[in-house]
Amino acid sequence: MSDLRIGLLAFQGDYEAHGKALARTGIAPITIVEVRRLSDLEHVDALIIPGGESTVMGMLLERFGMFEALKTRIKEDLPVFATCAGLILLAKNIEGSEQTRLGVLDVTVLRNAYGRQIDSFHSPVRTSIPQIGIIDGVFIRAPKITAFGEGVEVIATHRDAPVMVRQGSIVAATFHPELLPDAPLHRWFIQSLLSKTQG
Repeated sequence: MSDLRIGLLAFQGDYEAHGKALARTGIAPITIVEVRRLSDLEHVDALIIPGGESTVMGMLLERFGMFEALKTRIKEDLPVFATCAGLILLAKNIEGSEQTRLGVLDVTVLRNAYGRQIDSFHSPVRTSIPQIGIIDGVFIRAPKITAFGEGVEVIATHRDAPVMVRQGSIVAATFHPELLPDAPLHRWFIQSLLSKTQG
C-alpha cells in the first residue's frame, strides 16, 4: 500500500506541532507534506489546518492562488482536520467579522471567546468516540461554536457546549489536540482514513 499523504497547511501557526503529533501516532505509512502552494495541495490525501491566525491564513490562501482550489477540494470530500483558527477559517459564519473564510462548515463561531492568550486553560473534553472517551482539552484563545446546521454532528463537548464537530469529511475542533502527548485524535483521524482506503 502506498503512503497516505497528509498535508499540513504551513503558512503560519502551530503546523509543526501537528506534524509531531502525527509522528507520535506510530501509524505508518504516512508522508507529511507541508502545503504552501497549489502544487502541494494537489497531491495530498487529507489536510490538517492548524491553529494560528485565521485572518492571515485566509489572506495567504488568496495571495498564493489556493483559496478556490482548496474550497473545491473540500467540497469534493477531501478529508480535513481543523483546529482552533482552522475551524474559524472553515466556518460559514463568524460573529462580528467579515474576514475571508472558506465557508464550507455550517457553523457560526465567536473568535477569542474565552479571552486572550493569558486566559488559556486545560479542561476535560468528552468525546463520543468510543476508543477515546474523555481527553484533556487545551484551549488557547479558543473560539466558541455558537450555532450549527442540521448536517453537523457534535462529537465532543466541554461543559455541554460543542467543541468538536463533524460534517461530511470535515472534522473541526476549537481546542488544540496536537498538544496532547499521546495524540489520540490524530490517531483516530488517520485510522479513519486508512479504514476508508482499505475498505
